[in-house]
Amino acid sequence: MPFSIALAGKGGTGKTTVAGLLIKYLKSKGKGPILAVDADSNANLNEVMGLDVSDTLGHAREDMKKGKVPEGMTKDIFISMRMEEAIVEADGYDLVVMGQPEGSGCYCAANTLLTNFLEKLTDNYPFLVMDNEAGMEHISRLTTKNVDVLLIVADTSRRGLQAAVRINDLARELNIGVEKSFLIINQARNGVPDPAMAIIEEAGLELAGTIPEDDAVYEYDMKGEPTVGIPEENPAVQAAFDIFDRIIA
Repeated sequence: MPFSIALAGKGGTGKTTVAGLLIKYLKSKGKGPILAVDADSNANLNEVMGLDVSDTLGHAREDMKKGKVPEGMTKDIFISMRMEEAIVEADGYDLVVMGQPEGSGCYCAANTLLTNFLEKLTDNYPFLVMDNEAGMEHISRLTTKNVDVLLIVADTSRRGLQAAVRINDLARELNIGVEKSFLIINQARNGVPDPAMAIIEEAGLELAGTIPEDDAVYEYDMKGEPTVGIPEENPAVQAAFDIFDRIIA
């Protein structure tokens, strides 16, 4: 089983950027190969990493449900073939994108095949990094049920912190076996204000650290350049790496 790290957070908090920095960190420490899974319905981890994605696991699931399995081919072979095609290979890691949520109708058979394939796939990697939407539906349904570290990314806004609290509560309710959960405050301007810290402490969240707001992140995004290309000496990257040093053995 890989060491699995899942990320979740409200939209706009920079969660996917943090996921990309985590992959960058693991690569720099020689901890690959890494399996990166983009399970956010608004998938853009590939853009942070500078990769082109032409297929998703959702496409395979849709095609199976619509009966597009070639004659003479079993459904499990079809799903395995399509999922192999959906893997984007990169330097030190591979990326798979879950894709959009299902449409109407029953996807039970396709979901079961996807689950089985993902479980076999993850065994080939020592590290798994999964970027999730706030609801974490994919963790509870389409992936391994064991999460070694859950990183909840938030900003210092009240809504962002309230979303982080709900995510942490949901993680405890779902049967996903979270070993440890940490809060990361991203895009911090002047540390963590006292009102924000009060919310964190009242909810019992463990604050792993803060990542400062940085113009380089914004500039790379506006230019369409992969965020992971930001040099390691950048203050935001350094802050993220310091956090990862503390929470990943």
